[in-house]
Amino acid sequence: QVHLVESGGGLVQAGGSLRLSCAVSGSIFKTNNMGWYRQAPGKQRNLVAWISTYGTTNYADAVRGRFTISRDNAKNTVNLQMNSLKPEDTAVYYCDGFPPRGWGQGTQVTVSS
Repeated sequence: QVHLVESGGGLVQAGGSLRLSCAVSGSIFKTNNMGWYRQAPGKQRNLVAWISTYGTTNYADAVRGRFTISRDNAKNTVNLQMNSLKPEDTAVYYCDGFPPRGWGQGTQVTVSS
């Protein structure tokens, strides 16, 4: 069983920044691609960004140039730096494997106008 802890969500004004962190337990982290996903109320959960076991990164068009995903295999953590936030970024953000495995419980990010 995989256990992870997400942190860093909160309320921020448009144009501001937040940094999400995800700590993963167990020995599986180094052998799994990791991703961040988000789901707004009444909408489908979408991939935001993912990072391979080797550090190759990929981004959704909506966040490319504003968000940065990173990982530290020694610490079993994956992070998402979010800059220039927009109200449309408001959602519950989930840390999970890529492809998704249902590991994350989510953290709320709210961007006010």
